[in-house]
Amino acid sequence: MFTEHGPTLRELAVQALSSVEHGYDLLAPKFDHTPFRTPDAVLDAVAAALRPAGPFGHGLDLCCGTGAGMEVLRGLCTQGVTGVDISAGMLTVARERQSEWPRERPGEGGPPRVSWVRGDARALPFGPVFDLVVSFGAFGHFLPCELPGLFGQVRSVLRPGGRFAFPVMAPPPPTSPWYWALLGFDTAMRVRNAVWRPPFVMYYRAFRLGDVRRELARAGFTVELRALPEFGRRRDGAPRCRLVLATRGTP
Repeated sequence: MFTEHGPTLRELAVQALSSVEHGYDLLAPKFDHTPFRTPDAVLDAVAAALRPAGPFGHGLDLCCGTGAGMEVLRGLCTQGVTGVDISAGMLTVARERQSEWPRERPGEGGPPRVSWVRGDARALPFGPVFDLVVSFGAFGHFLPCELPGLFGQVRSVLRPGGRFAFPVMAPPPPTSPWYWALLGFDTAMRVRNAVWRPPFVMYYRAFRLGDVRRELARAGFTVELRALPEFGRRRDGAPRCRLVLATRGTP
């Protein structure tokens, strides 16, 4: 898809007719050659925005995929970083990519311990042991009705005062071709899920910032929004990309 190393249209069609878990198992070997991988520019901007609040002890990459966000955590956490994902195939690729990481961090001590865990973000297999949770590009796989449970799970694995951080892009205006492309994609996915089982949940327009802030507050977080200046502003003055920084309160 878009590169010679990416999946073919046939492979994408087979993935789209699978469940989310099995679909990503199939896509995993070529995932890093698709537009679905979070761009390095986003990863670098989030890392820069979080660095002044660190260092953190233990970090979790929620829905880590092939591990791109884990490299962000390695630069922010001193003790351990954990990636959790529902797809065994994606975790296999992540472990393979780990061998390419630098063994040392310039100007710092040894790298934090790395762990990979297969698990569902809606039922995390951890206690309150993390100081930072990040997530990149995964929230389109959760229906709006699942946000309370998802955010409750994140809160349950954070220590008091721990942070939950993720970037959110501003939605394109109706005058943009991207607005209609995303609308068309979401419409096609809804039709697919109405006529085919198992469902493949992937909706780009269902994760709305207003809903997110409200559900985070209900889950017990204090929410702060930070513009990521690397991406500039829209014509209306709104940031093109924000970092949502949610802090878990004390019990």
